[in-house]
Amino acid sequence: MIFKWRERLCFWKYRFSAKLILVYFVLTVIPMSLLGVLSYWQYTKSIEEQIGEYMPRFLSQANSSINMHMREFTEFPSLMFNSDSMMAILRRDAYQNQSALNKDQYAVNSYLARTYLNTGNPDVLGVFILSKNRLFSSTRVKYSGLYAEDSTLPYGQNLDLRGEVRIILPSEINLSFETKEPFLLIMQQINDADNRRSLATMLVAVKLNFIDGILREFESNNKADLWLMNGEGEIIYHTNQELIGKRDNSITKYPVWNGSFRKGKGAGTIIYSLSQDDAYNWILVHSIPLRYLTERTDFVRNVTIVVFVCFVLITSVISIVFALRVTRPIKTLSKLMKDVEMGKLQVDLRLRSEDEIGMLARSFNSMVATIRELIENNFDIKIRQKEAELYALQSQINPHFLYNTLETINMAVEEGRSNMVVNMVTLLGKMLRFSVGNKSKFVSITDEVRHAGNYLTIQQFRFKDRLTFEIVIKTDIERLYTPKFILQPIVENAVKYGLESRKALDIRIGVTREFGARSGREDIVFRIRDNGPGIDHDRLKQMEDSFHSESVIHKDSGFGLSNVNARIAIMLGEEYGIQLHSIDGIGTEVTIRIPAIGPGEMK
Repeated sequence: MIFKWRERLCFWKYRFSAKLILVYFVLTVIPMSLLGVLSYWQYTKSIEEQIGEYMPRFLSQANSSINMHMREFTEFPSLMFNSDSMMAILRRDAYQNQSALNKDQYAVNSYLARTYLNTGNPDVLGVFILSKNRLFSSTRVKYSGLYAEDSTLPYGQNLDLRGEVRIILPSEINLSFETKEPFLLIMQQINDADNRRSLATMLVAVKLNFIDGILREFESNNKADLWLMNGEGEIIYHTNQELIGKRDNSITKYPVWNGSFRKGKGAGTIIYSLSQDDAYNWILVHSIPLRYLTERTDFVRNVTIVVFVCFVLITSVISIVFALRVTRPIKTLSKLMKDVEMGKLQVDLRLRSEDEIGMLARSFNSMVATIRELIENNFDIKIRQKEAELYALQSQINPHFLYNTLETINMAVEEGRSNMVVNMVTLLGKMLRFSVGNKSKFVSITDEVRHAGNYLTIQQFRFKDRLTFEIVIKTDIERLYTPKFILQPIVENAVKYGLESRKALDIRIGVTREFGARSGREDIVFRIRDNGPGIDHDRLKQMEDSFHSESVIHKDSGFGLSNVNARIAIMLGEEYGIQLHSIDGIGTEVTIRIPAIGPGEMK
C-alpha cells in the first residue's frame, strides 16, 4: 500500500502539464509569499530599532533647547542692577506713608513692564518681585492670587536660595491667570552686592508654549504623545493640556530614563523614549503606538496581499493555459507523425513560437517538405526565390538600423547627459524589440508609426532644436496592418541627408486612406515630407529607375528606398510601392502606398 502511494506521488510520473503547474507554484508563489512576510517583519523591526536609537537623541536635543530658553529667563534679575533707582527702592525698609509706597510700586511696575514685557521675551506671561512685605508685578493678562500678605510664601529678603534657580509649578503656588494658559514660575533672588544681603525674590511666569514649539520641531506626528515631568512624575507640560499638572504614575515602572523601550504586544505595542535633564532633573518622554509608525507599511502590506492574490490567480490561469499550449502541440505533432507513417504527406504543423517546440515543429515541417520536394522536384520554385530575396532584404535592413541608432546614443553618452541616455536606451529597447523580437512580416500600422516616432525622438535628443517632426493620422488604423519596417528607413534617410545641409530640419509624417487608381480599392498612403536639400533631376530619375530593377538581392543601398519599394512589391504586388516628389533645394516628399490590410488578409 505504501509503495503504491509513493508511486502515485512520484513527481516524474505526472503528466508534463501537471509538472509545469507544480513547478510554477514551488518556484514562484511559495518564495514570493515567504519574501513578503520576511520583508514586512524586517521593515517593522527596523522602524522600531530606528525609533529606539534616534528618538532619545532628539529628546536630548530638545532638552538642551529647553535649558537654553530657561537660562535666558534666569538672566532677568541681572537687569535690575542696571537701574540705580530700582535698586534704591528695593533697599528701602519702611515708608512714612502709603503714598510713598504707592509711588515706589508704580515706578517698579512700570520698569518691569518696559524691561520684561514690552521689549522682552514674548513667552514671559508676567514678572513678580517680593520684597519686605511688598509685591511688585507686571503681567500681560489679569491674574489672581499671590498676595504679599500670603503666609504660605517666603518673603524675598528672608529666602536664601544661595544663588540657585528654583522652578515652581502652578500646583505649588496660589496663582492663576485669566487666560488659563499653562505656565511655570522661575524663582531667583535679587542680591545687594554692595551690602551683601538679599533684597528680594523675583518670580517670572513663563508660558509653556515655547516648550510646545521646541518639541514640535523634533516630532510633527500628531499621533505621538510628548510630555515633560519632574523627578516625582508631576507633568509640567503635555501635548494634551488636560494632563498638565497631573502625575505620571508609571514613572516608577520605567526601566530606563535615558533610552527607549517597548510596552505591550501585537497591535497594542507602544514605543517609549526618554531623556533626563541633569540641570532641572526633568524627564522628557515620547510615546507612540507602533501601529502608527507602520500604518503606511500596513496599508502597503494589505494592498500587496490583495495584489498578490490577484497576481496568483491570474498567473495560475496563465500557467495552466501555458502548460496546455505547450503540451497541445506535442500531442498534435505525435498525431501528425503517425499520419506521415501512414503515407499522408500533406500535413503541416503550424507553430509560430521560437522555443524548442517551435524548432521541433519547424524541423518536422522541414522534413515533410523535403520528402514532398523529392517527390515534386519543381514545387513552387518561383515563390521560394522571391521569399529568399525578401529575407535577404530584411537581413540588410536590420544591421544598418542598429548601427545608426547606437551611434546616436553614443553621442548622447559622450555629452554626459544621463537622463537623456536613459530615455534614449528605453526607446532603443522598444525599437530593437520591434525590429528584432517580432519575426512577423506584417505589423499593425500603429506599431510601425510608433517605431518611426521612437527613431525621430532619439534623433531629436541628439540634435535638439535642429530637428522637429509631426505625425498626423487622418484615418482609423487600429485594425490595419502594413509590411514591417517601411517607414523608419525613409525617415532615417531624411534625417541623414537633411541635417547635412540644413541647420534646422522639419519632418512631417501623414497617414491617410485614399482610393487607389491602379489597385481599384481603398489604399493606405504614408507621406513623409521634409524641408531638406531635395534631389536633383538626374539623381531622382536614377532612383526611380532602380525601383523597377529585376534583382534586389545584390544591391548595396542598405536602408535605401529601393529595398523598401522592392519588399512592398514582392509582398503586396507591383501596383504598390514608393513614389518620389522632390524639388532641389526645397525638400522631398516620399509617398508609400499599400492596400488596407485587415487582420484576416495577411499572407
